[in-house]
Amino acid sequence: MPASCEPVAPLAPTPVHAQGAWPLVELPLVAYREADRLQQAYVDARLAGRADQDVLILLEHPPVFTLGRHGGRENLGVDEAFLDRAGVALEASARGGNITYHGPGQLVAYPIVHLARRRLRVGDYVQALEAVMLATARRFRVTAVRDARNAGVWVGRSKLGSVGLCLRHGIAFHGLALNAVNDLTPFDWINPCGLAGVRMTSLARETARPLSMAAVREAFKEAFAAELGVRLAPCPLEAWRAGWEGRRLSPAEEDIHGDP
Repeated sequence: MPASCEPVAPLAPTPVHAQGAWPLVELPLVAYREADRLQQAYVDARLAGRADQDVLILLEHPPVFTLGRHGGRENLGVDEAFLDRAGVALEASARGGNITYHGPGQLVAYPIVHLARRRLRVGDYVQALEAVMLATARRFRVTAVRDARNAGVWVGRSKLGSVGLCLRHGIAFHGLALNAVNDLTPFDWINPCGLAGVRMTSLARETARPLSMAAVREAFKEAFAAELGVRLAPCPLEAWRAGWEGRRLSPAEEDIHGDP
């Protein structure tokens, strides 16, 4: 049988639409295109009635620039030969917004949420994701704020985290990226989010002390559960996929994911 995904102890919820535990799928470095295919497949499963849960996917990406629905090549200041030499991919994305960068040490969160069922408006959901990043930053004594120029969170005039969503029939996917311990150099090669003259920052830069991604992930998960008023149930990727793909785990997968 597929492994169960038991909920962790819930935090005190805020009054935001709690509906049981969300699967929490934590992954290491995942190529951008692979992560996009995973999200699209799960949205397809939800629309087809094969899945009925909201989920939070946490991961990091290898170095990649992504172009949003509003474009972004015009805000890329280097050519593709330069990117090849630098080992940075360039991918189109279905999310909103303009160009941005993802790389190791940046925490990327992809909640897949049926906004209509939760009676959440898109603007309220964006604010909730921003609130998660603000709370995470506070855990490291970094004071971040919203800014009317662009969705996301800022420290002074520098951007710390970004939000970019895609919507299909009331289901939101893609999500947010929070700069934690990543190299910020590639942001210098673009106008981030299409904003000329904007600098990016990170939790590590703002604290001026060593941080671990493990600590950032833990702080983020606590903030997410609290701000959205949900419980998170850690779930291995293959056990989660087996549930909505309508298949049993293989014997090898059961050995890895099964109950002790």
